[in-house]
Amino acid sequence: MKIVIIDDEMYALQSFLSEVIDCDVECRFFKDDEKAVLDYLSRNNVDAIFSDVSMPRVDGIELAEKIVSLTESIPIVFITGMNVTMEDLPEKVRARTLGFLYKPYNTHRLLEYLNVIRRRKPHLEVRTFGSFDCFADGKLVMFSSAKSKELFALLIVYNGNSLTMSDAITHLWQDNDVEKAKILYRNAVFRLRKTLSEVGVECVGFGRAVLTLDKTNISCDFWDFLRTGGDAYRGEFLKSYDWSIEYLPLLDKLANLKD
Repeated sequence: MKIVIIDDEMYALQSFLSEVIDCDVECRFFKDDEKAVLDYLSRNNVDAIFSDVSMPRVDGIELAEKIVSLTESIPIVFITGMNVTMEDLPEKVRARTLGFLYKPYNTHRLLEYLNVIRRRKPHLEVRTFGSFDCFADGKLVMFSSAKSKELFALLIVYNGNSLTMSDAITHLWQDNDVEKAKILYRNAVFRLRKTLSEVGVECVGFGRAVLTLDKTNISCDFWDFLRTGGDAYRGEFLKSYDWSIEYLPLLDKLANLKD
């Protein structure tokens, strides 16, 4: 689990968190630097934001409004020594706010928030044998375009390895000239990002001309077959996508080895 901490009083907060947060929580700290925070969130998947309300260079609630506009699904916990409540928050921020961590810090309250955040993370089930489909907590994910869905399928096949724009274009837009292909790629990336945000599965890192996949909370029949075998593969793999044919010899070989 990855959380972002925004607080100008960094030392005291770091000391507190180091005593109570276990090793499965990755913390990324920011002082009151709005640009740095928004830039990081635009390129990285984060499970929650913990933000101070009153900081010298930025108002925490105003920053939260910009965060909510940037990403629809990240929950927020406000850190404050003031008497701030839900009624003091704009409606859009209130909808994404889990609550408040009041100073001096309360260990029990913090752990409660972390447990809530863990439970909120949806599980994504990915099926590749036959047609390609994804299910977020059992509900079919409806991609907004066929190419954004195909792009995600390619990213799944890359199995945690980085997918460059060049590789994506080679697989999905090879019949277009370079500039047109780049436009189509960026449009598919935009649509993919929007779909994943809407279903609360922000598992893709969107870097400059490169995509990465966070495999946490994702199960995939293709990955399982590569790791342990089984009978899930029966000769059909991502059958709607022409580029998937190049993976069939490997799957057939593994299937024969496991017989």
